[in-house]
Amino acid sequence: MVAVLRQYYLPMCQLCAAKSNPWVSRRAFMLAAGAVAASPAFSEVDVGESSRLRSLVPAGELEQAAAQQYDDLLKQARAKHALAGEGNPQLRRLRAISSRLIADAPRWNARARQWNWEVNLIGSDSVNAFCMPGGKIAVFTGLIEKLHASDDELAMVVGHEMAHALREHARERIAKSQGTGALLSLGAQLFGLGQIGDVAANIGTQLLTLKFSRDDEVEADLVGLEMGARAGFNPQASISLWDKMARVSGSGGGPAFLSTHPSGVDRTRRLAENIPRVEGLYRQAMGNR
Repeated sequence: MVAVLRQYYLPMCQLCAAKSNPWVSRRAFMLAAGAVAASPAFSEVDVGESSRLRSLVPAGELEQAAAQQYDDLLKQARAKHALAGEGNPQLRRLRAISSRLIADAPRWNARARQWNWEVNLIGSDSVNAFCMPGGKIAVFTGLIEKLHASDDELAMVVGHEMAHALREHARERIAKSQGTGALLSLGAQLFGLGQIGDVAANIGTQLLTLKFSRDDEVEADLVGLEMGARAGFNPQASISLWDKMARVSGSGGGPAFLSTHPSGVDRTRRLAENIPRVEGLYRQAMGNR
């Protein structure tokens, strides 16, 4: 995902101190409910529950900040005549693929029903894609053109990026990280002491090159694999996709995607091991088409 977030940390002792405040107790209940919203319904791949630490960061404020950053990016792309227009065939193709994946999104996060999903194509040689919190998707033309990506392979990329957002990896990362600048502002929002707009203003000053953890990448691979299969995309494409990524990387100057999404034998092995888990879903989806 294309994302660098200003990162904050809320000491756990503040939660204990807040228990005596009835407003905060209500706020804590709402945050806990948000944590449940990101728990997956029945799935074939095993990714477990999302970290509850993410509930320390208000999802709505993070999504608002991401939406603003996404709008800024689109404005910059439009100014450079790099934003694909509504009639662009590759954009129509990308949106058709994405819409099939989005249909399954609430299985992984109930909040996804409320998201204003957006899918855009940006003209760039960069082999990259991302999905920001709240369902803001962008794919760069370099990924499609340099990989000669099939629909199935493109679905695996988009599904992987969507999984980062659905599993709320950015939100979790903020909660786990030690920050400085907006600690008091974030604490004020969590405990009802400040203006709601402060968090949105402070969280997402720029969304570039956030490197997720190894566990985050594993989750995104497996969730994206299952989402693709349920939408009728061949899970075998997850292997051919990473093979193509490796070849493009070996040709020099490796794709930007690999700078935040490490490749390797372990990754393809793990995907291959999980394909049998979702092949039945793929066959069922194809039978219903």
